[in-house]
Amino acid sequence: MPSLPPVNTPYQIDFLVRLLNTPSPTGHAEAAIALVEDELESFNIPGLTMSRTRKGALVARWEGRKNDAPRALTAHVDTLGAMVKEIKPSGRLKLTRIGGLVMGGVETEGCWVLTQDGKRVRGSYLFQQASGHVYGAAAHEGKRSEETMEVRLDAPTASADETRALGIRVGDFVVFDTRTEITEGFIRSRFLDDKACVANLVSAIKTLTEAGMKPAQTTYFHFSNYEEVGHGASAGIPDEVHELVTVDMAAVGEGQESDESHATLCVKDSGGPYHHGLSQKLRRLAGIYDIPYKVDIYPNYGSDGGAFWRAGGNVAVALIGPGVDASHNYERTHMNALEATTNWIVAYLLD
Repeated sequence: MPSLPPVNTPYQIDFLVRLLNTPSPTGHAEAAIALVEDELESFNIPGLTMSRTRKGALVARWEGRKNDAPRALTAHVDTLGAMVKEIKPSGRLKLTRIGGLVMGGVETEGCWVLTQDGKRVRGSYLFQQASGHVYGAAAHEGKRSEETMEVRLDAPTASADETRALGIRVGDFVVFDTRTEITEGFIRSRFLDDKACVANLVSAIKTLTEAGMKPAQTTYFHFSNYEEVGHGASAGIPDEVHELVTVDMAAVGEGQESDESHATLCVKDSGGPYHHGLSQKLRRLAGIYDIPYKVDIYPNYGSDGGAFWRAGGNVAVALIGPGVDASHNYERTHMNALEATTNWIVAYLLD
């Protein structure tokens, strides 16, 4: 059986943790884009050039051994988050969510309010009837929603004017703690969607570079910054591209084939089936290199590949990614899934 160059797993985890610790909610993802750009620049790869789209996405072009059928891969650095919707008379904050953040998944979580003048104000996100001693059954049974939850600021404020004096305004971004932890081969963290897959792409590039290899075809790596709101890769992928492999987390749960130890090939999501021919190519590569994977369908899921298709992209699109439990909540995956996904990307780049 042919072999692939070895993945530097410690590097992959180190980069993933650094990326997870770089807040990047949709609309405020510049720091994460810059981190990826600096990381790729540090590799000093001959034939690799980078540019930014007007939307702020990063596109890296790596010249391949051939250029008759250029291709692309995409993953997104933007994550779920929130923005200040209202400063309440109590001085606390009502939020509006960015993307499909599960409300119960961030209840009691620490957060930072990012003010327009660059300050960070600490707080926590709570149900507004949080005290069991005061509100009794309502503290346990009350519905959690944007209307019933609030940020309690760690600052001496008890009025809207006092909160505004801190520099906080409607429209400020709010980022939640990731609570990243690595234990027994598992990585637990918010926002593995899709930073785990960004780490897969960057690690695959490093793997080929360290082995003195380059892609079979000229390849574009598109790191998008608006995926969580549905239009991340709708622009920025060149017309000359023939194939697009989207790398995004695979949702684990009841009724799904995916699990945290495998990579997954998604063949259909809320937008319909992916390109059968490209999916078959990826199955073939997994068989050649003995890459463990699952096949799954996600009715409540969309990807940047689908966004590109809806925008008129004339390419074959397929979707792979590591299995991630509790998506859009407190997520978890396993190093085995990350390694399998990176190997799959490397195999595709070399084919």
